Amino acid sequence: MPAGFSDIHCHLLPGIDDGARDLTASLAMARMAVADGTQTIIVTPHQLGNFAHNRGDDIRARTAALQSDLDAAGIPLTILPGGDVRIEEGMVAGLLAGDVMTLGDHGRHVLLELPHETYLPLEGLLAELKRHGIVGILSHPERNRGLLHAPELLPELVDGGCLMQVTAGSLVGTFGPDSQQLGEWMVRQGLVHFIASDGHGPRNRRPLIRRAFERVAEWGGSAMAQATCCDFPARVAAGADVPGGRLAPAPTESAHSGGWRRFFGLQRAA
Repeated sequence: MPAGFSDIHCHLLPGIDDGARDLTASLAMARMAVADGTQTIIVTPHQLGNFAHNRGDDIRARTAALQSDLDAAGIPLTILPGGDVRIEEGMVAGLLAGDVMTLGDHGRHVLLELPHETYLPLEGLLAELKRHGIVGILSHPERNRGLLHAPELLPELVDGGCLMQVTAGSLVGTFGPDSQQLGEWMVRQGLVHFIASDGHGPRNRRPLIRRAFERVAEWGGSAMAQATCCDFPARVAAGADVPGGRLAPAPTESAHSGGWRRFFGLQRAA
């Protein structure tokens, strides 16, 4: 079993977005995450879009305050500031000004959120971020309706330098069979760099990773599970580089290739 998970996407800060409603909920989520094996969480409140009021300095201050509350409660969890950033005009300028958060506040990686119902071309944005030394991580692509209907775009994005974060709940069916099937396909193709909880509360969309770790180990091998749930997210939390490109899955894909052809056909026909 893994030494400990690092979660790069979790709405743990109380009262700032659609995540934890109050400190009681935040502490309950934190206890739940620790019991599941998580040691570090990058807190990622929504930014831009409907949450343009969530600014970097406030997120940093709230993160420090919540860390103090966790310490006082005896919860052995380290948290770092970050953001779940809606893609929109002015985002890069906000990043450079420090108003929009990078993960861990290290200036190295940004968590990018597409509109849920559509896909927007990302090549230009990814190139602009790269010019400033920032790597884009696309959050929950397996739940995006546009990518569900055009999954062939995902290998192109990864080959172009985009990193991919899949939601743990997707791999265990929380978001329905389509997202689960696309998530499994991404794992088997080596297109996933991070598994994160995208936790929003102690009852629904909980901050849990372990069951997804087991699914990744089953579909892509133990080394991939360790990389996507532990090693790569820990590197982001430390401000270190993460290898891009495709991961090497366990050699089981050929036995499932027919199923993936059917999946692509169904998505194109839908």
